[in-house]
Amino acid sequence: MDPELIPALEEALKVSPGNGPLRRQLGNLLMGCGRLEDAEDVLRAEGAVATPGLQAALARCFAMQGKASSAMAVAESLVARDDVTTDVLLSVCRTFKNLDELDGARRAYRRALELDAEVADPILAESLGVSTEAWTEADASEDGDGDGDDAGDDTDVDDQGRVILRITHEANPFEGLEVEQPDVNFSDVGGMDALKEQIRLKIIAPLENAELYAAYGKAIGGGILMYGPPGCGKTHLARATAGQIDSAFISVGIHDVLDMYLGNSESKLHALFEYARSNTPCVLFFDEVDALGAKRSDMRGGAGRQVINQFLAELDGVKASNDGLLILAATNAPWSLDTAFRRPGRFDRVLFVPPPDAESAAEILRVLLKGKPQKDVDVVGVAKKCKGFSGADLKSVVDVAVEAKLAEAMKTGVPAPLITKDLVRAAKSVKPSTKEWFGTAKNHALYANEGGQYDEVLDYLKMK
Repeated sequence: MDPELIPALEEALKVSPGNGPLRRQLGNLLMGCGRLEDAEDVLRAEGAVATPGLQAALARCFAMQGKASSAMAVAESLVARDDVTTDVLLSVCRTFKNLDELDGARRAYRRALELDAEVADPILAESLGVSTEAWTEADASEDGDGDGDDAGDDTDVDDQGRVILRITHEANPFEGLEVEQPDVNFSDVGGMDALKEQIRLKIIAPLENAELYAAYGKAIGGGILMYGPPGCGKTHLARATAGQIDSAFISVGIHDVLDMYLGNSESKLHALFEYARSNTPCVLFFDEVDALGAKRSDMRGGAGRQVINQFLAELDGVKASNDGLLILAATNAPWSLDTAFRRPGRFDRVLFVPPPDAESAAEILRVLLKGKPQKDVDVVGVAKKCKGFSGADLKSVVDVAVEAKLAEAMKTGVPAPLITKDLVRAAKSVKPSTKEWFGTAKNHALYANEGGQYDEVLDYLKMK
């Protein structure tokens, strides 16, 4: 930063003495120019708010002046603060390092990783001579250190002689997870009658006839994979399935499972299944499952393969029974999913979820219009104007029509109900979002359909 800015910043600070970021910026600029005493005066000025960022700059200023004890006192207090941020902790880490206080630097670095593992700095870690590994409160107790604050800092080293920093995690990352009890069921899902029937046979019937299934040695549970264009109701159908059988519902995203540390993703996936098993009957829903179960043949590294292997083992119930655990998954790209997931006993029912036909679209429109002011809306006529529209597209049609009606009401001051013409006009302004997906799916159905897994796509496109 240009030193010529110093006078301007000083004038600005006189006008706004409580501006912490401005005071910190001026202090850093003064330190960069070698004016350390002036920087200390700015950072310690009477009335200055002692924010973590300002305190971190002050610790650095003390260290540059050789005031080691003052620098360490400020730095230690920052590591213990509840409102400290990762950038401040990394700054404190470097201050400790410059003072040759590696223990303090390692504590600050470990705290930063515990707040956000994404801030890991391999170069900084190498300079501190540290490596990291997952750590739980249970592990800390076994080593006789109940709080885990300093577990392993000075006692354990890896095979390269680096100090191991154990990053604290909860023993079960899903313990206490709020399990949803959906208030929707099949009556809230417009159309999809064939899909509902498949789910009834696979999931609902076993629960309603548990003794009969037990007599035939048939376990209650299993997996269903739904695929199709985005916005066609796969997630809504999964939630309605849980509501139909009055079971728990857990929706899983990629962020719930994947972890930057080797082995953590597999552990979290196992913990997730264990938690679901403890809440049976339970619908465990994996959205965009191809992100967790991509083809192993397309992977270069081994970490992703191990996650898939763990996923397959959990689906098989190798070490625990999946009885009462209903696993639903959805994907827009079934061709990217590892073929092992389709083996019987895993996702052995693969259901194509197409855009709604005219009858289903009319039913969806009825559901979407429920509770809205309307007058003699011909949903069947509107549905005929929405060929190829997904459920999300139909929602957009209703939203556009409502917005137009609201704009009209604000001009006239008189609210009017929705009529057929409003929805037809809105349908003309909305383009179906499914065309791009079918362009890709058609290529797979025509040229990569050895097992006939995409026959339903060809049937829908009338190409078979």
